[in-house]
Amino acid sequence: MKLSEELIYRGFKAETTIENPEDLDTRENKTFYWGADPSADSLTIGNLAAAMMCACFVKHGYKPYLLVGGATGQIGDPKDNAERELKALDEVEHNKKCIKEQMERVISPVAKDGISVTMVDNYDWFKNIKYLDFLREVGKAFSMTQLLDRQFVQNRIGEGSSGISYAEFSYTLIQGYDFLHLYREHNVAMQLCGADQFGNCTSGVHLIKRLENGSADVWSTPLIIDPVTGRKFGKSEGNAVWLAATDNGSGNYTSIFDFYQFWMNQPDESVEYLIKIYTFLSKEEIESILAEHRKAPERRIAQKALARGATEVVHGKKAADAVEALTEKLFDSKTDFKEFTEDEIIEFAEYLPTVKKGIKLVDALVENGLAESKKKAREFMTQGAITINGEKISEDVSIKQTAIIKKGKNKFLIIK
Repeated sequence: MKLSEELIYRGFKAETTIENPEDLDTRENKTFYWGADPSADSLTIGNLAAAMMCACFVKHGYKPYLLVGGATGQIGDPKDNAERELKALDEVEHNKKCIKEQMERVISPVAKDGISVTMVDNYDWFKNIKYLDFLREVGKAFSMTQLLDRQFVQNRIGEGSSGISYAEFSYTLIQGYDFLHLYREHNVAMQLCGADQFGNCTSGVHLIKRLENGSADVWSTPLIIDPVTGRKFGKSEGNAVWLAATDNGSGNYTSIFDFYQFWMNQPDESVEYLIKIYTFLSKEEIESILAEHRKAPERRIAQKALARGATEVVHGKKAADAVEALTEKLFDSKTDFKEFTEDEIIEFAEYLPTVKKGIKLVDALVENGLAESKKKAREFMTQGAITINGEKISEDVSIKQTAIIKKGKNKFLIIK
């Protein structure tokens, strides 16, 4: 498939300044940038969808510039309903490092023919810009009418709304200058983004035309909606699935096992579009998988392919192999948890949430989100929903041995 065909097949097309998608196939300037706001120390599967779109461009010969917003991260990408909490400089720096590693991991496997990922940080050029110079060059290029018409501004200044600070109001100018800077310094003439960022991104197109008499474009991808809750995949929605598998210091992580299970638990009506977005499987492979799935949906062939493919993209082939095998063991009705050796359980700990020996069972359940409170944890025990190494536990105990805690049918925790 050509790039334009693949983008449309996989669902990576929302608003764009490009009238004919086929122009992407013959474009002379094959460069783009995509930006990430370092407001957390891990990307989510919402960000991953945009990163997978970027990977499509890279696979078809485009050179990627990945911008981690060290400057904009100190202000925060404006929300529709409230001000974002400002981040400390050291926290932003930590988040940048974590995000950079995740972005490279997703993009690098498809970067061929000498194409490499160039990481840039807008703090590097904003730290020396003088305020008056910025107002004269950038501020003069925008009318207040343009800025007030932005949807996020309208949402914040209407009757009964929370209002908006000047810092967040100016975010679109700062983001527009990013595009202008990359156009001037690296000849970057296209920005990729999520659909919710399209308005901010066109600020750069406006600046490039106004100040450089140049041409630039924006291509956006639709936001991914959770089919169960109807909310978008993202950290602001409270339903985040993180790309980090271990805690980088903020608690923003999802174990590899839980990451795999998230995709395994997707309903049939969602799998067809999710497998196109979150895996590197070809069109032929996807069509074959979906055809087999439709013959016997109870075998969950498509869910298994989605879970494996998405896990391999984020965590690598070795981890995908291991968690796939672990899933088969833990969910096999013939499995006797009493027969697992200590060494086997310790191996499982690489992919499952883990706590140290000596912890009380109730505390372990609450600390790892298997129960929302100590009261609820005790209720689960009295209902027979909690086992340790296959044995039902009806009262709180101190766990001193290497063990597998199981809650209900599909939640697991390792004690080691």
